[in-house]
Amino acid sequence: MPHFETTTHIRVTPARAFEASLDIDAHTASMASSGERAIGGVTAGRIGLGESVTWRARHFGVVWRMTSRITAYEEPSRFVDEQVGGPFAYWRHEHRFTSDGAGATVMRDVVDYAAPFGPIGTVVGWIGLHRYMMRLIEARNEYLKDSLESAVSE
Repeated sequence: MPHFETTTHIRVTPARAFEASLDIDAHTASMASSGERAIGGVTAGRIGLGESVTWRARHFGVVWRMTSRITAYEEPSRFVDEQVGGPFAYWRHEHRFTSDGAGATVMRDVVDYAAPFGPIGTVVGWIGLHRYMMRLIEARNEYLKDSLESAVSE
């Protein structure tokens, strides 16, 4: 099963980074390039344990819908979102937040997924999907980092 991890350092507390990572509006803004938007479930504000959101976005020229639910929630250190409906055969994204000891946060994303469309999807997944998904998560994290750190400096 494909797996990747990313690490982002943000000059805010883990509690602040945790809160921002659960914000539907921040996620939507970070995914503007794909036109991603929340169309069902929690569609604005902060999502919580047991709640779900349905996203609509265009990736690879195709419009996708994916519903994910928050299945684990340990404020302010960790939460997990998992696909409960959508294109992936499996999708699990764990978000971890730890202090770096100097007032900032180490935000770590751990993603496990299985591509759609069986064996063909697996081959396509390793060719382009894996790199694409990593870049998507990294772009989201850079957006969060920039917006959180600029709010602190104002």
